[in-house]
Amino acid sequence: MIEIKRYSNETGHSEPRRVIKYTLFWCHSGNAEILIDENIFIMNAHQTVTITSGQFHQLISVDGELTALEFTLDFFSKSDSDIELIFHNGLFCHFGMNEKITVQNASFFSETLSLIEKEIDEKPYQYLISTHSLVSLLLIEINRSKIANGDEIWKPDALFLKFLESIRHHFTENFPVSRFADILSTTEAKLNEVSKLHTNKTAQNVIYSLIVSEAKRLLLYEKLTVKEIAYQLGFNDPFYFSNFFKKHTSLSPKDYQKTLRKV
Repeated sequence: MIEIKRYSNETGHSEPRRVIKYTLFWCHSGNAEILIDENIFIMNAHQTVTITSGQFHQLISVDGELTALEFTLDFFSKSDSDIELIFHNGLFCHFGMNEKITVQNASFFSETLSLIEKEIDEKPYQYLISTHSLVSLLLIEINRSKIANGDEIWKPDALFLKFLESIRHHFTENFPVSRFADILSTTEAKLNEVSKLHTNKTAQNVIYSLIVSEAKRLLLYEKLTVKEIAYQLGFNDPFYFSNFFKKHTSLSPKDYQKTLRKV
């Protein structure tokens, strides 16, 4: 449910991997190079990067000290306010637009991660409650840092975040907006309202955005044919999937693979 890993002056994962957890990388000192989906980030001391559950990432190298904190949605999200905190100011809700964030109070951040590690290792009475509170403090510190760094405050709506999670869990079914409204006990109008508020897109276009992001990951990192990827994303016709992908990216699936693998 929650885990901490430390890396020191070493190469990281041998290949990109997908973790169905929320991941936070923290660079204590030196620098680190991380691949997230199709982008490479060079982290410097006192910077953090958050990775949404389901993204591919690869820790390429660490020249210094780096900590990775991983936790599941079930561990952290006990209420709507928890869900909103995870995604506040776009922390784990970036539609693939990951970002490096310079933390203002670096000593507090490092000390809090050490406390979480101690709780996980020793497992004292109610340690899951204490680690939940400590993770909350980390996320609050990141939000404060983003605001201090000049970012505008973005307050997510729990319904919108549940909508995103539901889409990710139902790619193969190719559900329409109305089905997601039923799953979430709301209406299509409400899903369109929160989608436009948060992304300036309709609910259907939010679904399309997540499908395209998932298609890119499968094309880059899974040993699947275009036909297999189409079926995995709920398309009965691979030709229709190829046209859909090209419409949203200006490249066919095979051309996208070739372009990215040359980089």
